[in-house]
Amino acid sequence: MAPARIALPLVALALCPSPAWPEGFRLRLPLACEPGVTCFVQYYVDRDSGPGIRDYTCGSRTYEGHDGTDFRLPTRVQEGGPAGTVLAAAAGRVLRTRNDAPDVSVRETGVEKVAGVECGNGLVVGHADGYESQYCHLARGSLRVRPGDGVAAGQPLGQAGLSGASEFPHLHFTLRREGRTVDPFAPEPGPSGCAAAAGPAPDSLWEVDLRDRLAYRAGTVLNAGFSGGPVTMEAVEAETAGSAGPDAPALVAYVRAIGLDAGDVQSLALEGPDGRPVAQTAEPALARPRAQSLVFVGRRRPEAGFPAGTYTATYRVSRAGAVALEHRFTTTLPGR
Repeated sequence: MAPARIALPLVALALCPSPAWPEGFRLRLPLACEPGVTCFVQYYVDRDSGPGIRDYTCGSRTYEGHDGTDFRLPTRVQEGGPAGTVLAAAAGRVLRTRNDAPDVSVRETGVEKVAGVECGNGLVVGHADGYESQYCHLARGSLRVRPGDGVAAGQPLGQAGLSGASEFPHLHFTLRREGRTVDPFAPEPGPSGCAAAAGPAPDSLWEVDLRDRLAYRAGTVLNAGFSGGPVTMEAVEAETAGSAGPDAPALVAYVRAIGLDAGDVQSLALEGPDGRPVAQTAEPALARPRAQSLVFVGRRRPEAGFPAGTYTATYRVSRAGAVALEHRFTTTLPGR
């Protein structure tokens, strides 16, 4: 299920056409995570001024009216850990805060319950030359600053959570100048209107050492593992999918991927210690871009139990006839 598509408060969707940052100014990563390892970009700014959608590469990693960058954590368990610490992207002064919104998925509360507080717990920091940064969906009671406080770049501000119009643990980060959205990945769209898909544009506002780590990914494996029984999206999110073992009712391999495109074909194959197929599946081609997808395959435990050894799962995404994404993972079952 895609996140609730609700505009955040204090947001203007028109992109700032010429963001003249103070000389030498750059943005730090606003989350204490490792991009591509402990956090992933789920959505970028929607740069299409009409009813369509378009991220800064002219791809589909956004949704209608989305005004910021969503840095997603793989599971809820990581919210309170080091990777979930929200950091100031630049030095400035705290202008506004909210710290008492319930920290619960909008799937449980319903969108009507967060009307007017879609950002959930968060804050706005003012910077030089009329720029502001906004941080949304923080955990209830986690903010460490108050209005009027000065903050240094990289200073901890709070913890990522699920407050407001959020269905998964993440930080929504918005940059604005005088009320107009600025896309930090590509402030200027360039002659073609699109930046190269390999990474942030040359005029990116991110610090130079972040460029490679924030490379654009059209399709990413968020979670992969093995379970001893049925797997659901909720169980993967909560890390309660269970573990595989020689006496478990089944051996199930699962993958949750994000950022898939229309036409993508997902497959997942499980091989035994002898290299022979245990189970496999090939999903139908996606009819439209998908925010997240859960694929799993498995086999019930045979009467004699699963043979000891290493089991290998291979997940592939085929796009336009070529392999766009491949991920292998293993588990080793001991003898009974």
